[in-house]
Amino acid sequence: MAEALRVVMGELGEPPGMPFLPELPDRGVGADMVGRGAGLLVDLFAEVQPSGWRIAARPGRDHGRAASYLSSDLDLFEEHTQGYSGLLKVQVAGPWTLAAAIELPYGDKMLADAGAVRDLTASLAEGMRTHLRGLRRRVPGARFVLQLDEPSLPGVLAGTVPTASGFGSLRAVEPAVVRDQLRTVIDTVDAPVVVHCCAPDVPFQLIRDAGAEGVSFDFALLSEKFDDALAEAIEAETTLFAGVIPSLDPAEPRNVGVKGLTERVLTLRRLGFPPARLARTVAVTPSCGLAGASPAWSRRALKLASDTARALEEVE
Repeated sequence: MAEALRVVMGELGEPPGMPFLPELPDRGVGADMVGRGAGLLVDLFAEVQPSGWRIAARPGRDHGRAASYLSSDLDLFEEHTQGYSGLLKVQVAGPWTLAAAIELPYGDKMLADAGAVRDLTASLAEGMRTHLRGLRRRVPGARFVLQLDEPSLPGVLAGTVPTASGFGSLRAVEPAVVRDQLRTVIDTVDAPVVVHCCAPDVPFQLIRDAGAEGVSFDFALLSEKFDDALAEAIEAETTLFAGVIPSLDPAEPRNVGVKGLTERVLTLRRLGFPPARLARTVAVTPSCGLAGASPAWSRRALKLASDTARALEEVE
């Protein structure tokens, strides 16, 4: 974690970068996306069973591991961000992705029970409010941004999330219900919220209606059917976190450069906006997390993000 933070602060610690608290899931149980999210819940606990994470009656070893990883990570985060006064991003699995991953004690996934989803959402919202309050004490000069990771969101809406047995799919959830539960978290935390969804069929309008100030997505999965949603988001000054940089090591790293990435972002000029408007509302990011990338490519990807953002600002 110390080395990851050195890379993040070194590459993104100056404008237009937005440093973040890295997640290193390969460390094991509790360091993974679902485990970290479960560890931040209030009055809800989870443990690992052969089928995955499951709600438990009391905190156990797995909950303790998640808390321990987070505590040590935050100590290092505080150490490496002393004196920093810009934007800082932290991320957590969103309520719908957690509900699609965590099982009830004796039954299916939490997603199958509307009451359980409401309890989970309220618990996560309170947990993140407390988490951000603690982060502000650690880094008092920073302005925090919360990213809700929601890769399961399209599946929740489409009814394609598998049951705990894997032999069927859970029923689709009404868009208004999905929106309202996202809004519960967004309204509770005292910070701008970005919703990240690296799956196809990102529900841009629903995310904006929930109150998110930004949408993060894999640029390669876009098609022209999203043009209206993208144009409306840009018109409304919603920040689009465009994932144009590969999250995994490309076959030919030297072929991925600032010029090509800038040109990819500028294909959005087809929406009718000048480059200056795109530079103001589009942030350049990797397509998804860098957990599967090599250290060398992780560093290169972050440098490309900041360099491409500067290049966009210079386009006339």
